[in-house]
Amino acid sequence: MSPDVPQIFDRHAVRLHRERAARNVAAVRPIVEEAATRLLDRLDDVTRPFATALDIGGRGVVAPLLRARGIETLAADLSPRMAALDAGPAVAMDGEWLPFAPHSFDLVVACLSLHWVNDLPGLLAQVRHVLAPDGLFLACMPILPTLGGLRTALMEAEMARRGGVSPRISPFPGLRDCAALLQRAGFALPVADADVIELSYATPMGLLADLRHGGETNALCQRARGLTTPALLAEALGRLPRDADGGLAQSLHVAVMTGWAPAPTQPQPLRPGQFSVSLEEALRGRP
Repeated sequence: MSPDVPQIFDRHAVRLHRERAARNVAAVRPIVEEAATRLLDRLDDVTRPFATALDIGGRGVVAPLLRARGIETLAADLSPRMAALDAGPAVAMDGEWLPFAPHSFDLVVACLSLHWVNDLPGLLAQVRHVLAPDGLFLACMPILPTLGGLRTALMEAEMARRGGVSPRISPFPGLRDCAALLQRAGFALPVADADVIELSYATPMGLLADLRHGGETNALCQRARGLTTPALLAEALGRLPRDADGGLAQSLHVAVMTGWAPAPTQPQPLRPGQFSVSLEEALRGRP
């Protein structure tokens, strides 16, 4: 990694959180499966066959779904325990550095696993490097306003009790940021569109439990190192909006990103001057 890349996330803490979560990640499997199913449905619209795939951080869910489609898949995760959840070939590695030769895979999939990466542009460039020509990158990652209510509640509670705030929730990108990242990494035909997974919890503690079981607890470098007091946590959770039954609705907003490794066989945009009809004539309806 370049020394100029800002270190927003503590990758050691991310690994420890995923190591701890591997024991209970089955509790959030329905959420991961829903996101993975929606993501892999995009493959149904592609006529190109895929022989080999890399699953980055699929929590033991994505790789089996790819193998069920007849795609030979290698699962990879920052946590050795999380990688070991996969019954097939798996490797423990840091997702910020892909130790694979150029053109190793036809398909790379990252389902809810990119939002703790410091050098995301660098990682996407590496993904394009390990993809074969005309290979597909398929990913989904949380975007704003995911966890916006919890972020606001924690800030308000901490400000009221301590007179200041500390970062507690990962900063998520916006949809336009994701599209720009694909273009910057050199993918052909880049597309980023939004999807929403609606979740509901009987109590706010259920939301916190899912974050812990998914390995999604605070790993920001500038996080407060002390324990959150029960009083502060109770006040923050008390500020969250509830429904009539006292439950908590949460929307997981994700960006679904697709991009292709460049290949000569792909459609190419026309250069200026190559058009046979001007835009003015087209708008006027002339033949």
